[in-house]
Formats: sequence, C-alpha cells, structure tokens
Amino acid sequence: MQQRLSIEPRQAALILVDLQEEQRQVPHYAVERFEIVLANARRLLEAARANAVLTVHAAYRRDFDAVPPRPLEPLLPDGGPAFSDKRSPHTAICTEVAPRPGEPVLFKNDASAFCEGELEPLLRRAAIEWLMVAGVWTEACVAATVRDAIARGLRVMLVKDACGSGTLAMHQTGILNLANRLYGGAVASTETAVRLLLGAEGEVWIPERPVPILFGYGDAERHYEML
Repeated sequence: MQQRLSIEPRQAALILVDLQEEQRQVPHYAVERFEIVLANARRLLEAARANAVLTVHAAYRRDFDAVPPRPLEPLLPDGGPAFSDKRSPHTAICTEVAPRPGEPVLFKNDASAFCEGELEPLLRRAAIEWLMVAGVWTEACVAATVRDAIARGLRVMLVKDACGSGTLAMHQTGILNLANRLYGGAVASTETAVRLLLGAEGEVWIPERPVPILFGYGDAERHYEML
C-alpha cells in the first residue's frame, strides 16, 4: 500500500549495481531503456552526494584468478568468462555514474553485491538502516542484492525506475516479485527516492503482508505502475 515515509539520510546508503558499459554496448547483455535507468541512477547519485549519503558502486567483473570457474559456469571457446570478463573494457562503470575518489567500489564475482564480503562490514560501520538499491539486471544482480540485504536485517528502498533488465517485461515482473517479499522495505520512484535522500518526506509503496500482489500476464504492468 502507498504510505508517507521519511528516512534519516545519515542512516541510509545508496548502492548502484552493475551500471557498466556491457549493459550498453554488448547486444547479448543490453538493458532495455538503459539510458533512462542511467539518468535516474545519476539523479540518485547527485542527491546522495549533495547530502553526504554513503554511496557504494558495485560492478560485476569475473576474475578467474580470484574465483576459478564454477561447475557448469558458461565459458567462451577459449575458456574465458562468457560475460563480464575482467579483461574487457566493457566492465567499466558508465561515465554518467562513475565513482568519485573516496566512494567505495566493489568488484564482484557473483550476482549479489554482498558476495565478496566487503559490503556488510562497510554498512555496519556506518550504522546503515536503509539501503537504497538501483541498477541492473532487476531479476538477477539487483534481486540477489536485495534478498541478501533483507537477510542481514537491512531495510531496502527499491527504486523501481532506476533499475532495468533485458526487456521491460522482465524488469516489471522482477520488481513485482521483489515487492511481494520486501520485508521491512519499500518501493519508490526516482523522484520520491531523491526527496528521501535529501531529508524530505515521500510517498512509497510498502507491503502490508507477504505476497500482497497476485499478478498475471495480462495485468503485470498495471500492478507495476501502482507501486
């Protein structure tokens, strides 16, 4: 249900997940409406910087020297990673949301931004209560990060229009599936999330119980727009 909410910016952090050139330049992994996702993520980043909110950048960079190929992991014919190879220039974070000196950058070998073990201590040291999440792909790395955050007792602010996936349908259903189990958290638009980062109130969607949204092929978009 829609509710008014305010958060304490000093107890909030923003994480931008996998906003990399791969999602823009590699056809197999291109995100639909990626330029819109980037523009909205940039708005969040500017608001966080303006109010000294902790900002973390996460980037998928598959490094076989650090984590060897897993059983059944897709590989290229030469034995290299099928995507996000650390040697590829496409793993670079997009310039629109590039980190500034002093902003933590986490390179990860799996979907969740928590997988390397660096993120949780960083958030604990800063006494973070709310983790604002934006990035790609919604049903993959964003979803894994959200679920791991919830499991660690963090409240997640999922910014729906600052996330994206290979298709709009994949993105929308990914958001709906996360919303159905967003325990302790909320879904917000970029506009509302910016207000919250700057210390103002905003209207967000908060689940009143587990699995409040039953959606199908015909009405998923309508439910998404209501969040």
